[in-house]
Order: sequence, then structure tokens, then C-alpha cells
Amino acid sequence: MLEVAISLQRADFRLDAKFDAPTPGVIALFGRSGCGKTTLVNMVAGLIGNGEGSIRLDGECWLDTARRIRVPAERRRIGYVFQDARLFPHYSVRGNLLYGAPRAPRTGLFDDVVSLLGLGQLLQRRPNALSGGERQRVALGRALLAEPRLLLLDEPLASLDQSRRDEVLPFLERLRDHFSLPMIYVSHQFDEVLRLATHLVVMEQGRVAAAGNVGAVSLHPALRAIVGADAVGAVIAGTVARVDGEELATVDIGPASSVRVASQGLVAGQVVRLQLLARDLILATSEPQGLSVRNHLRGRVVSLAAEGSADLVEIDLDGHRVLSRITSAATRELKIAPGREVWVLVKAVSVSPHAMSPG
Repeated sequence: MLEVAISLQRADFRLDAKFDAPTPGVIALFGRSGCGKTTLVNMVAGLIGNGEGSIRLDGECWLDTARRIRVPAERRRIGYVFQDARLFPHYSVRGNLLYGAPRAPRTGLFDDVVSLLGLGQLLQRRPNALSGGERQRVALGRALLAEPRLLLLDEPLASLDQSRRDEVLPFLERLRDHFSLPMIYVSHQFDEVLRLATHLVVMEQGRVAAAGNVGAVSLHPALRAIVGADAVGAVIAGTVARVDGEELATVDIGPASSVRVASQGLVAGQVVRLQLLARDLILATSEPQGLSVRNHLRGRVVSLAAEGSADLVEIDLDGHRVLSRITSAATRELKIAPGREVWVLVKAVSVSPHAMSPG
């Protein structure tokens, strides 16, 4: 468990953050630029010497100002990966990887990290001969080989273009799934959070606006205010029941509900996370017939919230909560109200599955 309860005053900015998150796993700090994400991770790392409060990782106290405990950064055994890779230009990739590693590293760890991050063909190169994505993979490997207790990643993909981000993200997923290592991942890109995070902390103006598992926080108004109308939606977990040829897979999300999605290399038994965007969910008050839409799911309306000329309808779907955005006129005409049974329609091609950590 990572337990954080800290405060810091800097000029006209105040950080006042408190949350607990289970470990191991990926704890995502998400919010707009300037909300305090980097300040928070620097306090966790021990790089900011002032501030008040407490920080504990798995029972070990790193900060408790009430008891005058302030463990120095070098004794916290933290790996840190920044926006830019910060590699030593005069060292090879091998030299960069081994910099900071213990004199007696864990047996097989070097080969394991090199294989995991796909660095085998790069070991003799210098950083100036690497792409941006390759440099970030080396930075990740260097941090892992220091054998940290906690890995901090401060927007590690922010300096990369979309193609390089897409190159590195699968390696971050491998890292998450392979090592039982707590990680804090800082980002203002929700697609990264959706793919990587096991726990989500939403920050706004130096405070924690919401915290919890990704599915629960996906419904929180604080997250909706940041991601905008087009990205509002519910995140639910399910298990791939079967793969139906090359195009579609069936994902069970409850005892009586399943969702058909684009297969995208999925395999039976795999645990995946699905984002169902509110803009993509269509409601019907009777079971539809003869439609090309692959998913017709029975649910019950929980609540409605007005958002301008539209309504955000929260629906219980076999134990999951999902959101649908419809016009206020449609709400009135269909007599949508809490307790009403509805059918939720969603195209298979509009649902993007993301593999989750088996742990």
C-alpha cells in the first residue's frame, strides 16, 4: 500500500494531496498541466526537502514530519524516468543500462530487462543513434536495473510523437505485467491511463479530486471535467469468452451480459478493460430487431444529469455502471427516468479492448 498525505506551499501554489493506493500496480496521477502531479512525485521521491505530512510504502515510513522523519532520496530506492531520457551521450546503451545498478545485481535481471524491453540489438549503440522511443526504453531499463522499490514515470511519453508513443506503450504494459513493482505514472493523456493504470488519482489545482480503481473513477464528475465530452464514458473489465474468427471477440462482463468487440489479437481467457464512451451508447425502450449494431444489452436507468442541451444517463448493466449521452428531447420523448428498463446499443467497432495485468 502506498499512503500519501502531504502538503506544500510554494508562492501562490499549494499542494494538499491525500490518497491510499494498493501495491503493486500502476498508480496513475492524471490531471491538467500545472495541477501538481510532478510536485507530488518529487515529494514522494524525496527531491523536495520541505513540505509537511507523511508518505509510507508497504509500511515503511519515508516521511512523517510530525515525528521528524525525513528519509533522504538516496535511501528510498526509487527509480525515476523523466519526459526526456537523460542518457549519458558518451556511454553505450549497455553502459547506460548498468549505470546505477548494484555491484551484485540480481542474477539474470540484466538479460530479463533487455529481453523485456527489446534492447538486445541496441546494446553497443550510443544514444545519438537511437530514436526517441528507443531512448525512453533504455531509460526504463536503467531505472529497473537499479532494483528500485518504487518506479516513478513522469510523463515519459510526452516528448514523443504519436507513432513513437504507440511504439513504447506495449513495453510499458509488459513492464507492468512482468514485474511486481509499484509504479506511479504521471500523465495528462487519458488513453495512456486507460491502457496502463490499475489505480487512478485525479488531481485538480493541487488537490486530489477523485481516487480509486479506474472503473469507479471513470464515472466521477472530476474526470469528466478534464477529459471533455468526447472522452466521457465508463471503463469496465471483462474476460474474453471466445474469439469469433478474425474480426470479433466476445467479452463476458457479467453473469448475463457480454460485449462483442473487434478481436485485435485477443485470446480466450484474457482479462481486458473496455471503454464504453457515452457518445457511442444508444438507448432504446424496447428490444431492437434487425440492426447492424452487434451489442444489445439490457439495463436499468440509475440517474440522469443535465449537461447543457443533453442528458447524461447512468445505467446499471449487469452490475456495471455505464453512461449514455442523449438529447434532452430524447429523454422526454422516450420517458427515460430512474428505474426504467432500457436497451443499450453499442457498435462492436466503437469498443477498444485493452489487456489488463493478470495480477
